[in-house]
Amino acid sequence: MEDENRLIAQRKQKIQAIRDAGLNPYANDFPIDPADMAEAAALDPETLGDENSIADDAKEYRVAGRVMAMARFGKAAFAMIRQQGHEIQVYLKKDLLDETAFKSFKKVERGDFIAARGQAFVTRKGKVAIRAAEFQILTMAVQTLPDKWSGLKDPEIKYRQRYVDMVVTEGVADVFRTRAKILRFVREFLDDRGFVEVETPMMHTVVGGAAAKPFLTHHNALDLDIKLRIAPELYLKRLVVGGLDRVYEIGRCFRNEGLSRNHNPEFTMVEFYQAYATYEHLMELTESLLTALVTEIKGEPKLEYQGQAVDFTSPWPRLTVREATLQGLTQAAGELGFEAPVEADLETVESIDAYVEKAGLLDKDEELKTFWKATKGWGERLAALFEFFGEERLPANRPVFVVDYPSAISPLSRRKDADPELVDRFELFVCGREIANAFSELNDPEDQRQRFVAQLAAKERGNEETMDYDEDYCRALEYGMPPAAGEGIGIDRLTMFLTDQASIRDVIAFPLMRPEKSASEDEPEKKAKKKKKNKKKAEKAEKAEKED
Repeated sequence: MEDENRLIAQRKQKIQAIRDAGLNPYANDFPIDPADMAEAAALDPETLGDENSIADDAKEYRVAGRVMAMARFGKAAFAMIRQQGHEIQVYLKKDLLDETAFKSFKKVERGDFIAARGQAFVTRKGKVAIRAAEFQILTMAVQTLPDKWSGLKDPEIKYRQRYVDMVVTEGVADVFRTRAKILRFVREFLDDRGFVEVETPMMHTVVGGAAAKPFLTHHNALDLDIKLRIAPELYLKRLVVGGLDRVYEIGRCFRNEGLSRNHNPEFTMVEFYQAYATYEHLMELTESLLTALVTEIKGEPKLEYQGQAVDFTSPWPRLTVREATLQGLTQAAGELGFEAPVEADLETVESIDAYVEKAGLLDKDEELKTFWKATKGWGERLAALFEFFGEERLPANRPVFVVDYPSAISPLSRRKDADPELVDRFELFVCGREIANAFSELNDPEDQRQRFVAQLAAKERGNEETMDYDEDYCRALEYGMPPAAGEGIGIDRLTMFLTDQASIRDVIAFPLMRPEKSASEDEPEKKAKKKKKNKKKAEKAEKAEKED
């Protein structure tokens, strides 16, 4: 900290020296063309001569960027600058610049922004450089960038100071450029198929569209308790009722849940609805969308995620929830040492309860034991076993559609005509992670009311991740919603796969974090920890003394 403060003080002195010389250390009067930087950075060294063979009529480039590296040689200097992913060297020679400009460069440090005008040549090391005929400081940084070789290693600083991480850690900025490409591709794909992009409220008075716990706030002027949306689903389907037969929204959703590699409380989804379609149609659309997207980003319908090759070539395999649960339990039985199930063990709630007790599953997972208490009936208990044992053991080398979900956990899905205990629904998994959820929509208002009532009953049993009763939505259905299917795809998880990032925090520019503590706030906590540590040492020493 002492060294850091010293370096900051030195930089502030240099900034003041620039001001004292009559220059602006935060100038904005050097016009550039961003195309110049891209063009200059792409020049082929083989087509250029050295500094002494630059033609008088050679094109001049106006470039600017952050200084990433420098080398000074008395009467000359090189600075490597970066802008928008492009890098090029700027060559500054005392004889070619006015004295004030060259002298000001002596105050420049790595991390500052500079601009230059000049012609291109190839250096003795075979690199393209711009020989500056004009030079100017644009921005002088106060803080010192981390060492360029090590980058940012501390995750606390990495996510809190993403702006620094993007500058010094190779590939970080590219993740967010790829994320932008993904969003643009998804929009164009849906637009080309006649979908209309809309915006729906983020502040709701009832929770709907997904099974999740909401964030709560309060609107002062209306004296109204508000919930941040967990999904845009019910409003999008109201628009289908209103006549927008193909509709979508890309936006933020908020769920008051834990933080993990796969979960951030604030995340981005694309959700779309298509009238006169079934979940089968959306499986075909999803295959087309993601196969084309992977090919667009990767050059082929294949990618590698954390060492696992994943082939997105159609068609993708399909498993029922029951089949996936049976396979997952069978595999887990070998891993954790309990009796594997047979198909009959998952047929009824009685057979599931008997198997769970016989295999001792609740004794093997405390989280499952707690969750199990809030479940009731065959559908909820089968779904619990799938979540805890089936999901992460799905085949990893291909995307997998899991179908035939129980109606008990699918309050907005249309029941299957052949088996009302199941619904026309799928979830898409890649490497054991869910990235899409879709179903044929329930458009029977009376059935919908009964499902909402069942959700309230589940909440009374202790399940916090349920939906509220939304009477206005039921009223909308009474006006008539055409047969339809809808789907939500998680943009963050999709970006994780397409950029090979292990954590969702690496694809969200500013993930949620605890507030940063100041040194004064942190001091009492440090003292308390030290006191506790010393107390333990004393107790340990006292115990050893008694034993002696």
